[in-house]
Amino acid sequence: MSETKSLIHILRSDAEETAEPRFVSFTVPHDSDMTVLAALLWIQDNLDGSVAFRYACRGAVCGSCAMVINGEFELACRTHLRNLPEDVFVEPLPNLPIQKDLVVDMTQFWEAWARVRPYLIRFEDMPETETLQTPKERADIEQFINCMLCACCYSACPMQQRNPEYMGPAALAVLARFENDSRDQRGRETLQDVAHDNGVWGCRSVFRCLDVCPRKVRPADGIAQLRMRAFKDLLKRRKR
Repeated sequence: MSETKSLIHILRSDAEETAEPRFVSFTVPHDSDMTVLAALLWIQDNLDGSVAFRYACRGAVCGSCAMVINGEFELACRTHLRNLPEDVFVEPLPNLPIQKDLVVDMTQFWEAWARVRPYLIRFEDMPETETLQTPKERADIEQFINCMLCACCYSACPMQQRNPEYMGPAALAVLARFENDSRDQRGRETLQDVAHDNGVWGCRSVFRCLDVCPRKVRPADGIAQLRMRAFKDLLKRRKR
C-alpha cells in the first residue's frame, strides 16, 4: 500500500441511540486506484468493523453505494481518493431516515416507486414473438431506462425535504418511462394517481435532480411530460 494517506471523516449515528450524529475520523493509506468504497471496506476490515454502509456491484451499476462525499452526491464505488483532498467527509443521503452510519431507510423511496406500477401493463394477450420497437420509440424512453434507483435525486430534491409525502423525481421518471413506452397499454388511471401536489404538481422545477444523477437522467423532463398529459386529460374530462 502506498504512503499516500487520506483522512476519512464518516458521519456516524445509530437510529437506536439518542446521541447526535458525529464525525469519526480514520486514516487510510491508499494507492491511486482506491475508491471511497474501497476505503470504507479497508476501514471496516482493519480499523472498525462496526462502520455500516451499503454496497453491492462495485461497478457503478446498482446505485447501492450512493452517499454524500465532500458535499456532493456520488457513488462511492466510482469516486477515487486521488481526485479528492486529503480530508474526505462522507455522509448518508439526506431526506431519508438514518438506520446506522451511512445506511438509510429506503422504505419511503421504494413505496413511491411501487405506487406508479413500474412495469409493462398490457390488456391484450402477449404475442408469441417479441413486441418490437422502432429506434425512435426506444429513444423516447432511453434516458429513463438508465435510472439505477440510487435515490440521489430523491435525496437532493428540496421539495422532498419540504414535503415528505412528495413521491420524488425517481418514481415520476419511472412512470414517464412506461407512459412513453410504445408497448405499454396502461390507461389514464395511473396518470390520475399522480396528478396532485404529492405527485407531478409538487415539483417546482429546481432541477437538483438533473445536477446529481450519476447516469445523467433528467427526471424533470419526464415530470414535464406527465404534467402536460395530466393537464390535457383534465381538459378532456371537463368537456364531457
